[in-house]
Amino acid sequence: MVAGDISNCISVMRLLWKYMDKMRCFRKRLTIPFLGILITCLLFVNLYMEDGYVLEEDKRQLRETSIQQLNSERYVHTFKDLSNFSGAINVTYRYLAGSPLPRKRYLTIGLSSVKRKRGNYVLETIKSIFDQSSYEELKEIVVVVHLAEFDLAWCESLVQDITRKFAHHVIAGRLLVIHAPEEYYPVLDGLKRNYNDPEDRVRFRSKQNVDYAFLLNFCSNLSDYYMMLEDDVRCSKNFLTAMKKVVTSRKGSYWVTLEFSKLGYIGKLYHSNDLPRLARFLLMFYQEMPCDWLLIHFQGLLAQKDVIRFKPSLFQHMGYYSSYKGAENKLKDDDFEEDSFDIPDNPPASLYTNINVFENYDATKAYSSVDEYFWGKSPSTGDFFIIVFDKLTKITKIKIATGTDDRQNDILHHGALEVGQKVIGTKKGKQCSTYITLGEFKNGQVEAQEIEHKITFDIECVRIVVTASQKEWLIIRSISLWTTQPPNQ
Repeated sequence: MVAGDISNCISVMRLLWKYMDKMRCFRKRLTIPFLGILITCLLFVNLYMEDGYVLEEDKRQLRETSIQQLNSERYVHTFKDLSNFSGAINVTYRYLAGSPLPRKRYLTIGLSSVKRKRGNYVLETIKSIFDQSSYEELKEIVVVVHLAEFDLAWCESLVQDITRKFAHHVIAGRLLVIHAPEEYYPVLDGLKRNYNDPEDRVRFRSKQNVDYAFLLNFCSNLSDYYMMLEDDVRCSKNFLTAMKKVVTSRKGSYWVTLEFSKLGYIGKLYHSNDLPRLARFLLMFYQEMPCDWLLIHFQGLLAQKDVIRFKPSLFQHMGYYSSYKGAENKLKDDDFEEDSFDIPDNPPASLYTNINVFENYDATKAYSSVDEYFWGKSPSTGDFFIIVFDKLTKITKIKIATGTDDRQNDILHHGALEVGQKVIGTKKGKQCSTYITLGEFKNGQVEAQEIEHKITFDIECVRIVVTASQKEWLIIRSISLWTTQPPNQ
């Protein structure tokens, strides 16, 4: 088609030249218009050829992209209903062991496992979950194991080991083992090599995203909350009770993800009603980046700006060999504590201080179980930091720590811990009208135990009082309170 247009353009120019030859008297006068017409025709031909080339190149690239993305009916099957972003993904799962009970639990614990070149820790992980839970806690959890391996012989062998070792948990409906058939998986070969990852690495992490997506999709209606673990994890004792304390303390505040470990995809808690969206998010971007990076983007898109991580960590990585090529993986969470049952209660309260606050290190950060703190400028004698409870509270233990490892001088050098009753309103906020001293700060710390035996009234306020001015600034790293429910509350 381009050649025909060139021929037509040349014919037009020949006719013009013959016409001008007959009118010799006007040739000089017509030279400039003729050159203009000639240049215009040449530009037209050049642009047409370039456009044709660009269009053909675009078509070629589009065709290659289409082949890459649509060369499998499985891909279409998985993604055809993405417009329904919050609905369940249409996957028919195989039940390898157990079946879901009609009653919803408080927590689903999900883990995905594949065949490793070296080592296998899934049995130890399941054992740790059950061994570290009390009988009452076991009533509130269900564990779902997704065997995301295409080697069905390996799956059958592992299922036999699981059902033999944990038969009573399977029968009680506390343990399910599932498998998503291979035909539901999207294309896993020839994917984009983001971050210069080798092809086998891209395939591994992309499949892992899909593994997790199918697991999340299955678990979306089994409980109120969902906890993601990996298949090589050790749990702290009574981790569920500790986790429930944290969830209760966050009541009324918005969150997407609560983190109970700082490693990988371990100890991440979600509302179960967010799981369908998270599953589809992982599927949409499965080949873009690793799952733990995608999770950061997911919580950001749902308007959780900061990481909300709690200490001590409730889960520890115990595997020595990675599921990727059997490579060594010695990562450990140094915030993990085997016995974390003694996590503080920190009942709902309002906080007030007259100490000059530095930037955004406000009073609430000292009372939170998240890894953050209050930071104020040089306090003076009589300055205070007050916690006023939303309702009467029976306090059994108080522990307050000031300063940090990198700012060891920013402690409260001279101060007292007090508890009070009879709340009144003042210009500087609420506080109690009467106080009793429980102890003095030593080396920046104070602790009071068995308070219920020392104080006869229900406590309404806890107050930190500065008893001597100091040049150093003040960091209150943590305020930890333990309670018992008062009678008739």
